[in-house]
Amino acid sequence: MALNTGHEDPFRDPSLAATSQARPQASDNVQYDARNPDGVKSLILAENKSTHSIPFYNILWAEHSDDGNVTIQYAQTIAKKSVRPAIVSYKLDKPDSTRAEAWIEKLLDRAYGASQRQKRIKVLVNPFGGQGGAVKTYHKMIAPILAAARCELDNLDIEAYDVVACCSGDGIPYEVFNGLGKRSDAALALHKIAVVQLPCGSGNAASLNFNGTNNPSLAALAIVKGLRTPLDLSSITQGTTRTLSFLSQTVGIVAEADLATEHLRWMGSARFTWGVLVRIFKKKVYPADIAVKVEHDTKAAVREAYRAGASKPLGPDDRPVPDSNTGLPPLKYGTINDALPTDWESIPQPHLGNFYAGNMAYMSPDANFFPASLPSDGCLDLVRIRGDLPALAAIKTMTAIENNTFFDMEHVDYKKVSAYRIVMREKEGYGVGHGVEQEWEGL
Repeated sequence: MALNTGHEDPFRDPSLAATSQARPQASDNVQYDARNPDGVKSLILAENKSTHSIPFYNILWAEHSDDGNVTIQYAQTIAKKSVRPAIVSYKLDKPDSTRAEAWIEKLLDRAYGASQRQKRIKVLVNPFGGQGGAVKTYHKMIAPILAAARCELDNLDIEAYDVVACCSGDGIPYEVFNGLGKRSDAALALHKIAVVQLPCGSGNAASLNFNGTNNPSLAALAIVKGLRTPLDLSSITQGTTRTLSFLSQTVGIVAEADLATEHLRWMGSARFTWGVLVRIFKKKVYPADIAVKVEHDTKAAVREAYRAGASKPLGPDDRPVPDSNTGLPPLKYGTINDALPTDWESIPQPHLGNFYAGNMAYMSPDANFFPASLPSDGCLDLVRIRGDLPALAAIKTMTAIENNTFFDMEHVDYKKVSAYRIVMREKEGYGVGHGVEQEWEGL
């Protein structure tokens, strides 16, 4: 769909290649013709001295006034990984509200597709997130995008909202999921409310996986244009306590390198690298007894399961709407205190170095630990690595994460499981879930 100036057809639908060679006419007036824009991915603006395109994905809103002005608000790219709201306005040669409304509707239909317009969003800002900068980040980079898209914001009636947006790190989404899970209508609440993250914390894995970015403004745009997508949650039990997990759980080098280096925060992100290297050279092991309900045992089977699942993603209508009086479903495999199901596989691990179970791919921008994970395949991706590897082999294995070759490393045991149990043999240690320390007991 194109906006051209002058007296030729202003809303013709040229290809992007043809448009790149177009020369605009010197006029500020606009006519319109709402045509089928199939095949066109951008709105082409022909202005006085230049022609540029706006991807339909970046268009936030459009409206016309009684005096014949058409105003379009869009997310303008201001850096490689950031956007901000911008406005273009055109004067119609022949104001016609009916035809203008029809054209605007066609534009917004292309801009949003199946995504809901004007989402009603409950925004939760963690004032301590991102070293205390979450409030400033929200008002500077996020709120303007949501406002330009005419989203309705409010400071939780599950019938009144479509989205809960957490301006925080990964801790607040975790709390929201568990808060919804404690309701008497938990199943319905978790089905109806989309929980998203607007990245304002030190750990923003939820946004990396939900939105494909850890930039606040791009995340806001992704939420405005986002489609409701089913997401698996896993139940974590320790003793008789049950919590909901959306991200990961880890025991071993990764957990200890995070939690045991708190006194080295002055090193920044290098403290984690330092913590890992120290434990690699010490060949630190974390003896444990593990039991798993395996769904896909080999890397070839995992790869095939990923391809099959990725080719047919679930939509919001592919799962039935729960009854309004339904809470969380009962635990499928009981708690850590129950007898082990007979179809589980027991795996003693006297030389365990890393135990990492994930529900999403990215744990940080450069850490695609679980490249075969899917949002709703009913599985956790489980990674195990020995702790007594030669130092060079261990370092190559860990650095392979940034190079996206981690999955194929020979020392990486990668399975898809529907459940697991892990009991540590040592009396003290570190376990992490969602970046928060877990109790050191059977999980």
